[in-house]
Amino acid sequence: MKSQLTEAYNLLIEKLEGWFNLIITNIPNLVLAILVLATSYFVAKYVNKYVSKLVAKRVQENSITNMIGRLSAVVVVLAGLFLALGILNLGKTLTSLLAGAGVAGLAIGLALQGTLSNTFAGIVLSFRKKIQIGHWVETNGFSGEVMDINLKDFTLKEADNNMVVIPNKLILENPLKNYTLTTRMRIFLECGVGYESDLDLVEKLTKETICNTFDQIESPDDVEFYYTEFGGSSINYLCRFWIDAENALEKLRAKSKAIIEVKKAYDKEDINIPFPIRTLQFDNKLDFEMPEMDNKQFSNN
Repeated sequence: MKSQLTEAYNLLIEKLEGWFNLIITNIPNLVLAILVLATSYFVAKYVNKYVSKLVAKRVQENSITNMIGRLSAVVVVLAGLFLALGILNLGKTLTSLLAGAGVAGLAIGLALQGTLSNTFAGIVLSFRKKIQIGHWVETNGFSGEVMDINLKDFTLKEADNNMVVIPNKLILENPLKNYTLTTRMRIFLECGVGYESDLDLVEKLTKETICNTFDQIESPDDVEFYYTEFGGSSINYLCRFWIDAENALEKLRAKSKAIIEVKKAYDKEDINIPFPIRTLQFDNKLDFEMPEMDNKQFSNN
């Protein structure tokens, strides 16, 4: 029994001496690893601030700016950690960490597939110059002003003041019409005049009225006018012209103004804008009186 205790004691002392010698031998590497970790921590802080300022110049959303800054800081810290493990000759530990990180990343990615897709889509949308807060856009069946682009969703305010929240993934995968990217919009005005109207006068009057209504139209020749068909009660035409506008609301206002002014001009020149009339004619007499029944037949019943 004594010999076994002595042997165990000697093994313990030998093990402790080995560890002590190992620590003494690796003190320079340990100090260097600690310095690397500390340096990476402080560098990560400056990288976070610098990247956040750099991203803020192109992205208006604070949530996305902060997230990108923090991600850059995490990358710096992880790089310092891997470098420190390499200095300590812990290659196997480093390999295990990388393998574990890969498996964990795969599991998290599968579990949060929808959330991550919206997050990355939000980052991509934030860096697109053609989609900015304040633009008037139309997408996924909705039209309105872009109010917010964050890591989860895309917020629109429609013309009726309703807020529409759309997942970022749908914005990135579907077509988007941006009215703000151009300062000009084309107005389509369709109408009809009576068959007795002077068609040359109608065309001239319509062009002049549109030209005088909108300052951006320099000449009546800039207004397009085409007769399109002989309708059931009128000769119909299509009038097209360009205006300076950046959203659909300005386009609606311009079309409404054009309709008002054209109607006034037609009234002054006694130009008729006909509308369908339905005439109901009752020229047949309906007999609502019941025929007299034979008394004999009545008695038999």
